[in-house]
Amino acid sequence: MVKASKGLRRRSRYIMRKSPRSRGNPPVARIIRKFEIGEKVNIRLEPSERSGAPHLRFQGRTGVVVGVQGRAYKVSVMDGGKEKIILSNAVHLLKAE
Repeated sequence: MVKASKGLRRRSRYIMRKSPRSRGNPPVARIIRKFEIGEKVNIRLEPSERSGAPHLRFQGRTGVVVGVQGRAYKVSVMDGGKEKIILSNAVHLLKAE
């Protein structure tokens, strides 16, 4: 019998898929962009960049930047009824409107 994977990216085949025209590495501008503390951001995982990615359950959530830790940003997100702090690199964050 085959053992099922228990990794962080399990059951993510369609969530992490990119369209054929956007495959490959993201533009450099997305990697080096800056966010201000208190700014609202959407969490959008970049499949081609593994480092600094938050957990898959936070894909599509909106949060507020509450701090900086090295190259990563601390993002406050509501998960159920609790507030959670997520560490994420800038490539996995988009400005929310």
